[in-house]
Amino acid sequence: MRRLLVPLRQYSAALRLLLAFTVIFGVGYPLVITAVAQIPGLKNSADGSPLHQGGATVGSKLLGQGFTDSNGNALPQYLQSRPSDAGEGYDPTASSASNLGPESIVDTLPNPADKSDTGKQSLLTQVCSRSLAIGTLDGVSGARPFCTPDGVGAVLAVFWSGPGYHGHITKVVSLNQTAPAKPFLASYQGVAVQDAVYGQDYSDGQVVPIRGDAPSKPAVPADAVTASGSGLDPDISPAYAKIQEAVIARTRGITVAQVAAVVAQYTSSRPLGFLGEDTVNVLQVNLALDARYPYRAAS
Repeated sequence: MRRLLVPLRQYSAALRLLLAFTVIFGVGYPLVITAVAQIPGLKNSADGSPLHQGGATVGSKLLGQGFTDSNGNALPQYLQSRPSDAGEGYDPTASSASNLGPESIVDTLPNPADKSDTGKQSLLTQVCSRSLAIGTLDGVSGARPFCTPDGVGAVLAVFWSGPGYHGHITKVVSLNQTAPAKPFLASYQGVAVQDAVYGQDYSDGQVVPIRGDAPSKPAVPADAVTASGSGLDPDISPAYAKIQEAVIARTRGITVAQVAAVVAQYTSSRPLGFLGEDTVNVLQVNLALDARYPYRAAS
């Protein structure tokens, strides 16, 4: 009987401890933290830093969102966010990155016989196409190193007569361009450059990225053409905001100085004076623009 009582006492003690910890940490602790979070000065952050317009919640200061039309085209009256690989773009339920790295420079070409096949762009071509589109929208040069004028990665496959890339060059292919595109180089070391053809195997060629003559510091900044790790970055760089000010001012019928003043109001300095970079909160700027300088579409 005594042998039975000992484990029963142990199980009873363990059960009481479990119940006590459940009440303390499963009920009491969350209630205390929730109460503390309602203290003025903390409540807004605890609620997710929501932003409001016309009495409705339109987003969060901490989560980015896109400002495009139903076809995915940028709305020129708004400051544009960074690219996003979260779901279909800025999906808070699918936070993610592209997982493409610096060696992603060769596209998977689409099958011309299958209209639904769009291929798969390399990271380099994504950067190049975004830079070209942003440059066109904002009236600045979209040129950047290792990009072709038509917005794909400037990458060649160079074929040699001998093994180990020795001998003389026999063929050169622009890996990311297909007909009817004109190869970004007419020739490479005296050999005519050809367009790539879907289904051809170019794996024996030497992959050669071509820098081109674009400036080392492009007009379109890096954050404008690269997605963040979460895909939900709410901020952009002041440099990216600056190149957008003229088109926003023109679309809203105001001055660039007025747009710049709103951008400056929602520009935050680097934390502690040395961490990260200065940032501009996109949603806050756009809400302020709508409040002060409402956009009226041309009738």
